[in-house]
Amino acid sequence: MTEDAQKTVDASHLPRDLSPWNMFLSADIIVKAVMIGLALASVVTWTVWLAKSLELTWAKRRLSRAFASIHASSSLAEAAQRLSGRKGIVASLIELAAVELHLSADVPDKGGIKERVASRLDGLASAAGRDMNRGTGVLATIGSTSPFVGLFGTVWGIMNSFIGISEAQTTNLAVVAPGIAEALLATALGLVAAIPAVIIYNQFARQIGGYRAMIAEASAEVQRLVSRDLDRGLRVVPAARAAE
Repeated sequence: MTEDAQKTVDASHLPRDLSPWNMFLSADIIVKAVMIGLALASVVTWTVWLAKSLELTWAKRRLSRAFASIHASSSLAEAAQRLSGRKGIVASLIELAAVELHLSADVPDKGGIKERVASRLDGLASAAGRDMNRGTGVLATIGSTSPFVGLFGTVWGIMNSFIGISEAQTTNLAVVAPGIAEALLATALGLVAAIPAVIIYNQFARQIGGYRAMIAEASAEVQRLVSRDLDRGLRVVPAARAAE
């Protein structure tokens, strides 16, 4: 068989339509696996974005309403009454403060009571921040690893292209181009998965930082209510709230 005929035969086996879908179908099994993994990573990124955005929006609104209620209160008991029946981080802060006041009812040292209340509230605030941060770690993982996974698919695809060139014993561009295009598609998918993940992760980092600041302000307001009650000589809030 002449060289021209060999080139014609090789070209006949090449995909005529170099659309992304056809390049995916024509790719090596390893490159296909890389592409599928990157596509799934992209789906995970947008799923986390939707779920976490809704969670953060609802949590901030509920926190803002609860903070407005306790900010207008003159005592811890009044704040507990205003938030009666509600759930959330502010209600939990008030309950913890009430529990500590109940446990320290026979302690004369006001400063020690304030320190213990502050310690309890700080622990709860930190736990709430960690809970809200849950799920964002996968975005950091996708953003940092997807380009390298895509690069692995590209290297593997180009390696197979070079093997095909060696077997065909030709450097005809019609033989080389499809394999290289399929390989580069893996890198493109890696970037498509990584770039939104990094942007969304940074956005959530800022929003969660703001949420933590709101919790810290709510905790400080509860501590002010406790200090006010102690200065007035009121150490025990209603037993029903302290027992929760």
